[in-house]
Amino acid sequence: MAFCGIDLGTTNSLIAVIEEGTPKLIPNALGQVLTPSCVGIGDTGSVLVGQAAKERLITHPRMTAASFKRLMGSKEESVLGKSSYRPEELSQFVLRSLKEDAEAYLKESVSDVVISVPAYFSDHQRKATIDAGRLAGLKVERLVNEPTAAALAYGLGDATEGKYLIFDLGGGTFDVSILDKYEGVMEIRATTGDSGLGGDDFTGIIERMIAALGKLDLNQLDLIDQARVRRAAELLKINLSSSHEAPFVLSIGKQKYEGTITRQAFETECSGLLRRLRAPTERALVDARLKPDSFDSIVLVGGSTRLPMVRSLVARMFGRLPLVSVDPDTTVALGAAVQAGLAKRDGAFKDVVMTDVCPFTLGVVATDASNPKQMTNYVRAVIERNAVIPISRKMRLHTLDDNQTTLPVRVFQGENLRPEANIHIGTIPLTVPPKPKGEECVDIQFTYDISGALEVEVEVLSTGVKDRKIFRNVSGLSEEELDKRFKALAAIKLHPREHIENEALLARAERLYAEQTPQNREVLRQWIKQFEAEISDQRLREPTPVRKAFCERLDTMENSLFPDFEG
Repeated sequence: MAFCGIDLGTTNSLIAVIEEGTPKLIPNALGQVLTPSCVGIGDTGSVLVGQAAKERLITHPRMTAASFKRLMGSKEESVLGKSSYRPEELSQFVLRSLKEDAEAYLKESVSDVVISVPAYFSDHQRKATIDAGRLAGLKVERLVNEPTAAALAYGLGDATEGKYLIFDLGGGTFDVSILDKYEGVMEIRATTGDSGLGGDDFTGIIERMIAALGKLDLNQLDLIDQARVRRAAELLKINLSSSHEAPFVLSIGKQKYEGTITRQAFETECSGLLRRLRAPTERALVDARLKPDSFDSIVLVGGSTRLPMVRSLVARMFGRLPLVSVDPDTTVALGAAVQAGLAKRDGAFKDVVMTDVCPFTLGVVATDASNPKQMTNYVRAVIERNAVIPISRKMRLHTLDDNQTTLPVRVFQGENLRPEANIHIGTIPLTVPPKPKGEECVDIQFTYDISGALEVEVEVLSTGVKDRKIFRNVSGLSEEELDKRFKALAAIKLHPREHIENEALLARAERLYAEQTPQNREVLRQWIKQFEAEISDQRLREPTPVRKAFCERLDTMENSLFPDFEG
């Protein structure tokens, strides 16, 4: 039974496995290693995942969802047709599709996996990711922080010792990790990030620029027209990565909108996002006690690091050009596979030693009693962020009132002073003997391990009574609820894998049809009709030439509509 690593991304997802001591990416049904993290309901009621769903974002926006990773850990639901889905339920469709791809490639079942998550994912977001894996029929052996996975992949591939900074900007999240590699040890020194910042935000800037040029109110557009603006913005973002200016052509209703956006104007509008990238990066340097010139290499990970302004920002911050030889889209998945190899003690990694850090501060609620008239609660840190794990720390709390009989230990995760601004992990209720205030006290010990489990042990000193609770990365749902949802979701069939290439081509053709002028639509309609007839012909034994011919026709039409722009 294979043990795989999965990068469950905002924009794209990948799965990888260790073969002959080397991590290898597994292709999907289309022969590609990147599977768009999009889910849609097809015309037959089956679920489409990947490219076929992505193509339908414009033509069937009410039946398709994307970027739901950003909603992980929340109760927000996406409505697809007549049903609504939580983010972990949409994610499980992506995981099921990756599982099918891996089983088709490996010719064996896949159940045990390591899934990468943004380093700054909260406890709720991590539990939702585990729920998604379990709903997909997978056993999530471990979650690995995305920049840590990238460091594993990069560290194994580069024999040079030294200090490296991993700058990971994906479609929806941003992480920074600092790696120190020496004598076969890869030590994560610091990890910070922003789980609400990514390439989607840069695309959103261009959307608003298009709207301003065309005097459009995005909120007044229907879902189909919003999707058209979104696609135009994505194409512009790609073109502005290689050109100093790029045009856009957009049809909404009977109105045609045209214009040109320059890279300089785009970068000016993104100044706020660039400041948000600087802050966690500078915080990582402070936590690691390193200066910008301390590094041997700056490694860029995540597709959004292709933006010239991002590379320029990194170059200015560190006084050197970042390393661009690493594939930013695939590094995390390869590292997740390496982590899977470490977890199952694969012989190829017996000499690899990897240490990690606790990305968040962990603490308990305490009360500031310095002013009896205005006592306030605050979070008192027990384990500070970026402490090397495994780690164990102890602190002591005292009673505040005479004859106080309870002293609940409320555990929080986060960097804010106020409890309500952090993530509440759990509470251990304690009973203490009634005594004058300050005379009774409780010792609290936190132990945090590499799997992300936090053990909290409390002891009432006067009685010796102890209590212990483990808060680990386990499902946020009850077993009963998981079983109920698993059965309901398992009854929803994914589109047959052997037909997914046809479905992706047809979805692309329908998306092009929606974007075409009236005279071209009739031509495209005839092409679609011909392809459907040919591909459904029972006498057809080899569909590849038919697909190739149809794909080439679509390429010709799309290139005429969205030509590459040289600025």
